This record gives sequence, C-alpha cells and structure tokens, in this order.
Amino acid sequence: MSSYIQKLVSALREELKHYGEMLALLEHQQEAVISRVAGEIFESVHAIQKEAEAAGLARKLREQCQQEIGLHLCKKQDASLTEIQQSLPSDYRPLVEALVKENNQLLQRVQQKAKQNHLLLSRSIELMQQFMATLFPGRETVTYRDTGRTQVYSLPTKSYYEAVG
Repeated sequence: MSSYIQKLVSALREELKHYGEMLALLEHQQEAVISRVAGEIFESVHAIQKEAEAAGLARKLREQCQQEIGLHLCKKQDASLTEIQQSLPSDYRPLVEALVKENNQLLQRVQQKAKQNHLLLSRSIELMQQFMATLFPGRETVTYRDTGRTQVYSLPTKSYYEAVG
C-alpha cells in the first residue's frame, strides 16, 4: 500500500515542479513583453510550449497513480483525489492534502498569468497593426462599435506617392 502512496506523492511533487517552472517562464515572458525584448518573447513561447508538454505528461502520470491507488483504497478506478485522501492512512493525509492544495493554487496562478500574457501580447499585436495601418493606409482598419465589438472597414487604396504627399 505504501508504495502506491509514495508513487502518488512523487507524481504530485513532479506536477507541482512543472507548474512552478511554467509560472517562472510566464513571468519571464511578461517581463520581456513589458521591456519590449522581441527575441526573448519568441524564445519564451517555445520554452513555455515545451514546459506545457512536460506538465501534461506529469499530470497524466499523476492521474495513472491516482487510478491505481483508487482501485486499492476506494475500490474504484475513477476515485477523486478527495475520496483518495479520505481513505489514506492518517499519517499520509496531511502531506497529500498539502500537495493537492499547492498544485491547485499554483495551477490557478499559472492560468491567471497565461491570461495576462495573452492580453499583453494581443495588445502588442493590435498596436503593431495600427502602426502598419499608418504606413500602408490603403488597407483595412479596425474600429470599435458601441457594443465594444470590433468592426473592419476597408479604406480606398492610394498609391505610395499620394499617401506620402
């Protein structure tokens, strides 16, 4: 029994480690966006994708451990972590509960930081599109309607000498 519990604890720790790495990468990306360091932003996207894959694998491993221990403790394969915690020997409960709580809190912080970065990057793209529209005025432009939604207008094209002069 204790080997199943140790595998679950180890899997929870591994998952926690990957969420921590993901948060650090997202924070670095946010700093790069704010500092306008384009090269670091590009590199951070690749690093974040790699870490997301690693976190996904760690989550799958934890889910497998969870299923195994669920079969032994709760007699069902799809036992939730809460059900498993309640069935654990009392000396293991605080450790597993703390790891589950930390994983949940860190995952929430990762999700929040990812949303913030998405907004920052989206705003950067929007500003670049506006800049490009000033360089090439004959293209489409985006405006906001009363409802807050965007609407695309096509402007008549002008030749470069007309746009400059």
